[in-house]
Amino acid sequence: MKLLSVNAGSSSLKFQMYEMPEEKVLISGVFERIGLNDSLYTIKINGEKIKKQANLKNHKDAVRILIEELLTNNIIKSLDEIKGIGHRVVHGGDKYSSSIIINEDVIKTIEDLSTLAPLHNPANLMGILAFKEQVPNAIAVAVFDTAFHQTMPRESYLYALPYEWYTHYGVRRYGFHGISHDYLTQTLKEVLKNDKPNLITCHLGNGGSISAIKEGLCYDTSLGFSPNAGLVMGTRCGDIDSAIIPYIMNKADMSLEDVMSDLSKKSGYLGISGISSDSRDIEDGIKNGNDRCILAQHLFIKRAIEYIAKYYVLLGNVDAICFAGGIGENSIETRMAILKGLKCLGIKLDEQANNVRGEFKLISTKDSKVPCYVVPTDEEVMIARDTYKLIGQ
Repeated sequence: MKLLSVNAGSSSLKFQMYEMPEEKVLISGVFERIGLNDSLYTIKINGEKIKKQANLKNHKDAVRILIEELLTNNIIKSLDEIKGIGHRVVHGGDKYSSSIIINEDVIKTIEDLSTLAPLHNPANLMGILAFKEQVPNAIAVAVFDTAFHQTMPRESYLYALPYEWYTHYGVRRYGFHGISHDYLTQTLKEVLKNDKPNLITCHLGNGGSISAIKEGLCYDTSLGFSPNAGLVMGTRCGDIDSAIIPYIMNKADMSLEDVMSDLSKKSGYLGISGISSDSRDIEDGIKNGNDRCILAQHLFIKRAIEYIAKYYVLLGNVDAICFAGGIGENSIETRMAILKGLKCLGIKLDEQANNVRGEFKLISTKDSKVPCYVVPTDEEVMIARDTYKLIGQ
């Protein structure tokens, strides 16, 4: 059965087609700069990457060209071969605790929840509607980034705010990166041969989050009401004192919109280093003795250690810690610094084993109190799996 995994952004559309249940990738790619000048797309097929320019006025153009590529490359002979399309949707609120087949009610709910994710849900919806129009016979499935975290208890997801803010306006911790944390959890269940493990899953990238998994279910997570909470990230500040916002508005004569923009787009690695939001540039700066790059990395490491240590205590015992995401999978130095900062918990790093990028690996010593792994995440395959389960065989 052929299925598509789709992740639509405001000006991009990533895709991957699978043969299921084998989980064989047939073709993958990304359309970029949709609705902008110099739009283009890249496809990967049979190990070869092909980049092409294209006039992409909207997501419909991207879907149309994607279909043409599928037919031209003999991935499909007709649209009827595409049995399902799984769509990543960032926000499902507290209504959806699992993936769901998309109907008109689901579309309306995704649209209504756009107030909670104004940069993401409308873009996700554009992808859903574009495929619905051009591949009408395929069953569409919404796979929510927030769903995995819906098992959190009230003491984890509620803020100590007026209770009416939650009941009337939905102010609570939702958590994100759930598709990735779900993949990491499922993978470690198999590795540990334990259906109910206690885990600390670290998705570290330009956006990042850490989750506490208790008996196989999400118990707590670092991202909150929005994706700008918890860890230090590429351009996002993570946890701050809320009083900073009115203070800086007054002192710098900034509007609320400007301050919120700076917290999301000019903070994190970029804000502290002054040179880049990319951890690779930060590491290069550290090698060159750039003091602000060193400081940015120290802030990143400290915050990650704080969350892992906190979740270690909350869980009582931990069966494994894992690292994923662009930084978690590829930054040898970052993993080393985090795990060395946790040595008081009996965690011992195998530095030779840690010398790895982008592949599954046990990176702790045999006598480490907690085994630590690098686990390359795969959100696309999780979307395909959920889609396959829902549409049946």
